[in-house]
Amino acid sequence: MEWLKNTDYGKYEGLTKNYMDYLSRLYEREIKDFFEVAKIKMTGTTKESKKFGQRRLSLVGLHGSSGKLTGSTSSLNKLSVQSSGNRRSQSSSLLDMGNMSASDLDVADRTKFDKIFEQVLSELEPLCLAEQDFISKFFKLQQHHSMPGTMTEAEDLDGGTLSRQHNAGVPPPVSSEKDMIRQMMIKIFRCIEPELNNLIALGDKIDSFNSLYMLVKMSHHVWTAQNVDPASFLSTTLGNVLVTVKRNFDKCISNQIRQMEEVKISKKSKVGILPFVAEFEEFAGLAESIFKNAERRGDLDKAYTKLIRGVFVNVEKVANESQKTPRDVVMMENFHHIFATLSRLKISCLEAEKKEAKQKYTDHLQSYVIYSLGQPLEKLNHFFEGVEARVAQGIREEEVSYQLAFNKQELRKVIKEYPGKEVKKGLDNLYKKVDKHLCEEENLLQVVWHSMQDEFIRQYKHFEGLIARCYPGSGVTMEFTIQDILDYCSSIAQSH
Repeated sequence: MEWLKNTDYGKYEGLTKNYMDYLSRLYEREIKDFFEVAKIKMTGTTKESKKFGQRRLSLVGLHGSSGKLTGSTSSLNKLSVQSSGNRRSQSSSLLDMGNMSASDLDVADRTKFDKIFEQVLSELEPLCLAEQDFISKFFKLQQHHSMPGTMTEAEDLDGGTLSRQHNAGVPPPVSSEKDMIRQMMIKIFRCIEPELNNLIALGDKIDSFNSLYMLVKMSHHVWTAQNVDPASFLSTTLGNVLVTVKRNFDKCISNQIRQMEEVKISKKSKVGILPFVAEFEEFAGLAESIFKNAERRGDLDKAYTKLIRGVFVNVEKVANESQKTPRDVVMMENFHHIFATLSRLKISCLEAEKKEAKQKYTDHLQSYVIYSLGQPLEKLNHFFEGVEARVAQGIREEEVSYQLAFNKQELRKVIKEYPGKEVKKGLDNLYKKVDKHLCEEENLLQVVWHSMQDEFIRQYKHFEGLIARCYPGSGVTMEFTIQDILDYCSSIAQSH
């Protein structure tokens, strides 16, 4: 072959063209069958399963002393190149999907997709490398890297003459032989890129979250191929497909944000944990498992930042629009859920958002508790608010009792309206109302109830302090004690 290349380049060039034409037809048929099996396994489609389901899919290789084209039954991962006699031995079972055990396929759809997609890439990669190595050795082409700026119009070829820039019969310089190898690979494996794009489109259609798996897997294979040869056919093809995968990933994030903005809540039932908050938890949990030690972590961190801001903004939007559930409850429950998710997953780029979620949860818990507690002892609250207003106007605390509306008799009258029995009844009604507001899945009822108990005791002590300062020596006391409050709250919680 080297003699032919040096003595009659025209015939040498014709031989390469014949080789490309034949191999491209051969590989196209085998690769399309291979991808068809991959699609069937991904979708679980039974159509044509008899045609593909039980067959061992193989790419055709050059084997045997007769040089006949025949399929191998061994794994493509065992593919090897033999330089002796310029013949290659290629074990070309691309993917034995038809014979995969039921246990291999009886897994969650996303895990199944991930396994199949990885196997597709893992089987194609050594096939391309082996073919490239064979072309280089058989056709005596050097695989030295071209210098920057030496690319020629050969890059525009699609199976035509490989070196239009050279006169017939004159071998090309070493600097362009790498381009020749790549152009031969493009011709031979012209169906790989469109088939990969079709497979990616199918995966995205099955589940948009599959774009996470594809981004990580494809990025790793691109990184591996570029470390071997950044200008090779494999690097270029996988790099082109990676652009599509990244675009699908970005679309997945944009769609999630759009769905947040379009969410509608029922006016007749309580809000609970919003769908997009639960979906963010699902996305983040899945992403953390997929992107662990991945090269494209930066892409995920950017996506997280967009998603979490969308979640925050739209939780507040829904809370403001809620009619059945109080705004504070919507904010409290959903930001508690977000805080719990971020605490569990420990996503470093969302530390600030984790603290913000905790603060919002705490603020709205407190706001809800204070607002709710104004109702069981409404008259008592109103009376002491009037006392504090008089003090704020400049009346001395010990002189408040001389105000007609706030004298000792009025104080006793208000206190008598809240004997222990009435207080317990008011707290019991409050518990029922809180129970109706809160959702079961977040399980915050006892947390809220305990906070209400603490706040009630704080208010009780505040009332006692006002009585001691504004009605000194009057002997007026509340008709229930702090211990009574503790007993009431405990009894109510246990009875529901």
